[in-house]
Amino acid sequence: MIQPPYFGDIAHYTAMAKSDEIYFESADNFQKQTARNRTHIMGANGKLMLNIPLKHSRGGDRQLTRDIRIENNFPWQDLHWKSLCSAYRSSPYFEFFEDDLQPLFIEKQVFLLDFNMKTILLMFDLIKIGNIETFHTDEYTMAPDGSYKDYRYLIQSKKVKFKNEPYQQVFDKLEFLPNLCILDLLFNLGPQTKPYLLKQRSL
Repeated sequence: MIQPPYFGDIAHYTAMAKSDEIYFESADNFQKQTARNRTHIMGANGKLMLNIPLKHSRGGDRQLTRDIRIENNFPWQDLHWKSLCSAYRSSPYFEFFEDDLQPLFIEKQVFLLDFNMKTILLMFDLIKIGNIETFHTDEYTMAPDGSYKDYRYLIQSKKVKFKNEPYQQVFDKLEFLPNLCILDLLFNLGPQTKPYLLKQRSL
């Protein structure tokens, strides 16, 4: 079981690449400051966060993650795409995947969960992660019965200390940054992304 992140980090995709089936958590309460609506890329000056703005609930009531709407009055898609272009235009494989990714930053998105699932399914296609059965939860379970691994904690990206093996990043004069957005790996390794994920230690 795993939370659907916004262009999840390498820890998320290591877990998913090694799975035969995945239950995506769809019935939890939304929590702020998590990978649900933010991801990290490598910029010229180091780590850079991309954050999706969200509509606030009236009265401050808790909302289910699947009910969270994206705030499109702010040009976040254009800003995120420009940030990706600036950071990765010179990477080995950016141009190879550019046409597949750009529509996600043009078409207006309504619900955060739906958009995150679009990014995940596209990544599965580009990375060539196939033969995985996917499901969505109907109700929230605090403690799973042990019949599957619970990776929902990965959504708390600040608390995850996952050290993936170093690879060549765009700004090689900077210190290697581990566990960045899956796009960092894809743009730098291209077709070697899946073999790389499968070689990482199990979480």
